Amino acid sequence: MFMEKNQYIVALEIGSSKIVGAIAEKTSAGYLSVRHLQEEKHVNSVRYGIVQNVENIKTSINHILKNLEGMIDGRITQVYMGVSGRSLHSIVSEVNRSVGSTEAITKELIDRIIKDATSTPIRNHDTVDIVPRAFYVDKVETPNPVGQFGSSIKIKVNLIVAKPSLKLNLNRLMNFGIPAKDYIVTPLAVGEQILSDSDRELGCMLVDMGAETTTVSIYKNKALIYLNTLPLGGRNLTRDVMNGMSVLEETAENVKKNINNPLDPNNVSNVVIEGVNAPEAAKYISARTGEIIANINQQIADAGMASDAIQSIVLIGGSAHLGGLQLKMEETIKIKVRMGQNPPTLNILNPDINRMEYIEVFSLLAKAAELIEEGETCVELNKYEDGLILNNPHPSRPEPEDEPEDEPREKRSSKRRSKPSRWDILKAKLSGLMSEDDEMADD
Repeated sequence: MFMEKNQYIVALEIGSSKIVGAIAEKTSAGYLSVRHLQEEKHVNSVRYGIVQNVENIKTSINHILKNLEGMIDGRITQVYMGVSGRSLHSIVSEVNRSVGSTEAITKELIDRIIKDATSTPIRNHDTVDIVPRAFYVDKVETPNPVGQFGSSIKIKVNLIVAKPSLKLNLNRLMNFGIPAKDYIVTPLAVGEQILSDSDRELGCMLVDMGAETTTVSIYKNKALIYLNTLPLGGRNLTRDVMNGMSVLEETAENVKKNINNPLDPNNVSNVVIEGVNAPEAAKYISARTGEIIANINQQIADAGMASDAIQSIVLIGGSAHLGGLQLKMEETIKIKVRMGQNPPTLNILNPDINRMEYIEVFSLLAKAAELIEEGETCVELNKYEDGLILNNPHPSRPEPEDEPEDEPREKRSSKRRSKPSRWDILKAKLSGLMSEDDEMADD
């Protein structure tokens, strides 16, 4: 394979209303930039973040990748896939181990102990990631136990789990021609890439409000404390207007977007939007938004924390731009709220795509740039000489075939591709975590 001096990283994020794909370029000096992004909207093919119609989403992904390939004059060979959805949440697990007090604790021992945290199956759920939370040597918390001596060690981790169907259908999506280089839990990537060190240290709640789900991640003392996905989002507001005002969903969506402050019905101008009375529609929007905010607020207590332990709320997601939402959330939860910004490590060169609605896929690109090994790339650029392609690119990737009308979809077979070991990725994360602690100690 022809190796480029720069690395190219491709990420895909599948949401309940659209799929977004983007390419970032990473220089040998570590400089990361993006100028190419494609999206396709869909209806009812993904519900609550879980793929329902695999064939429709396959076709959309294929279109996105082909369009991206046309922008770079090359071929995409692998992608980083975001993982998110209704069943995604965290479970705290602790592992205790007695150790010989005459020998220093090693990284290999830490790896084995953390792996033990996943040894007990979780009913009806798969573990998709492991996030180390705290280390204790002889019951004393320590940021990095490697090299220390003690008779016992305890490690507390967050297991990020989801229903098996979430990742199963993602695997099915990638069986039609291009492999997934790795799966990255989207809310974790966003939290790592857009929150500051002080956010994670002092206490921060990251709220990603999408079309059908709202994911809440809580950080404190530089660690992820809690993660949960609520089956509520912007589409709930739209459907309330649709049902309450007896209009089509498209009309209800336009009405919702064109009311300046739908969360203050008493002060909404008495105007008609596409045949819908704005103040009446605002009552439905305000009521449902109040329910969503109450559920978000409840997550603090569910995490076992007091409200004063959270210093800030960072709001992102396509539905987070509802007029008046930031102020309403501040008034209700009594915590300062700000809108999230795109990852500071990523330079977005195309002003047309430099929008907050793409913060998830940008965060995936930034995280993948940290994970990709030196010399690897997700794109094989065409190499020319005298107008001829020298590097013999693979044949064009075929469109997913339409299934015969008389053949049920479940009889269609697919070839599963291999993927990297999740445990190898975990060990890489642990190395990074402990390296950061070492640097802090040196400071």
